[in-house]
Amino acid sequence: MIEADKQALETLSRLSGETGISVEGSKVRRSSSRFCFGVEHGDYNGTELFGAGTDRFIWTAYKPRPDNRIRVFSGNFPDDGIIDFESGHTPPPRDKSIADTWARFIFGVDYTLHQNGFHLTRGMDALIYGNIPGGGMSRSASLTLNLLLSLLDVNGFKVEDPFRIVDMAQSVENDYIGSPCGQLDQIMILFAKEGVGTHYIPNRKEIRYIPLGGDPDFRLVSLDTGTVRPGLEKSTYKIRRSECEEFAALLRPEYGITHLAEITKEEDYRNIFERYASDHPHLCSRFRYIFNAQKRFSRMLRAWSAGDIPTIGALFREDGRGLRDDYAISGPELETMCDIARTVDGVYGERMLGGGDKGAGGAICRADSVETLRKAVDRAFPRAYPELEGKYAVHPLRLVDGITVLQNE
Repeated sequence: MIEADKQALETLSRLSGETGISVEGSKVRRSSSRFCFGVEHGDYNGTELFGAGTDRFIWTAYKPRPDNRIRVFSGNFPDDGIIDFESGHTPPPRDKSIADTWARFIFGVDYTLHQNGFHLTRGMDALIYGNIPGGGMSRSASLTLNLLLSLLDVNGFKVEDPFRIVDMAQSVENDYIGSPCGQLDQIMILFAKEGVGTHYIPNRKEIRYIPLGGDPDFRLVSLDTGTVRPGLEKSTYKIRRSECEEFAALLRPEYGITHLAEITKEEDYRNIFERYASDHPHLCSRFRYIFNAQKRFSRMLRAWSAGDIPTIGALFREDGRGLRDDYAISGPELETMCDIARTVDGVYGERMLGGGDKGAGGAICRADSVETLRKAVDRAFPRAYPELEGKYAVHPLRLVDGITVLQNE
C-alpha cells in the first residue's frame, strides 16, 4: 500500500467518526487521474488518443446497505453534508437545485444505472476523499467511474464490456449533468495500467498498451494552479466543441466527414483554408490545431516506444502552443505556470491539461529538475497571483493502474 493510500484511509476513518457513517471492513475503490499526451480535445473530434493514469486519486470507502438507500459524504465538499436518498428517486436531469453541488454526480450515477436497465435493490454507505486538482486531470470522470463501479459492485452486477461502463460514465455527465464531455477521460482512467501508455483507436474501439522504451529517467509533473473550473458545461470547452461540430457539418457535403479528424491530406487541408479562412477564421483555427495534433501523434507514439523523452516533451510543448493559439482553450493562470516551467533547465515540455480555462497544467522533465521546477513556481507564481498563495501546487506523478480496490480494515 502506497503512502497516499495510508493517508487517505486515515482521512476516511476520521470522516467516519465525524459523520457517523460506518465503513469499517468496507472496500475502498481508488480511481486515478489521467495525463493526456495527445490528442487533447481529440475525442469529440475523432482522433486517436494516448495517455496514462497518474497518482492523484479519488478514494471511496463503501459497503452495501440492507435497503436501497444511498448515503454518501464527500470530505472535499463537507458543506454539502450527507447525501441521503432512495435509489431510483433522484432529481430530474439538469435540475437547477443540484447544479452547484457535487451531489449531482451520485444522483446522476444512480439515475443512469436505472436508465440502462440495472435495477438496484441495495444501496450503500460511502465516504469519499480525493486529491485530484479541480480541473485538468479528470476529477469528474474519476469520481463518476468510481461511483458507477461501486454501486454495481454492491448490487452484484458484472459488466463484461468495459466500453459500456465508459458509455454510462459519459452519459452521467452529458445527459444528467449537462456537461458536454467526450470519452477521453473515462477511457484513459478505466483502462490505465501501471507503467505503460494507453493508446485508443476509436474506429476499432481498440485499446493498445505501449511500454515506455528503454529506462529513461524523467518525471511527469502536475502544475496545479489552485483555480477550480466550475464544470465543462460552464466553460469554454462547450464552445470549442460546438465550433468543431459546426465546421465538420459545414465540410460534410464535400468531404463526407463526421469529425474533423477525418481530414488528413495536406491538399484537403490547404483547400479548406483557401475557401473558409476569410469567412470562418475561428473555425479554421480550431481545425488547424486538430490537423497538426494528429501529425504530431504518430511521432509521439514512436518517441514513447523508443524512450525518447526529449522528443515527447518537445511535441508536448508544441501541442501546448496549438491549444493556446489555435484552439484558444487555455487560461492566464495556466499559461503563467507554463511560462515559469519553460524557464527551468531540464523541463522538456509543458502545457495546459484537460478542458481548459483553469485547473492544472502538466510538465515533462528530467527527474533531477523537479525540485528546481518547484522552487521556480514558488518564486514566481504567487507574485503573479497572490490570491492563489497556498492553493497552487507542484506534484510529481507516477504512471499507475486506473482502478484499484483496497480493503479497509
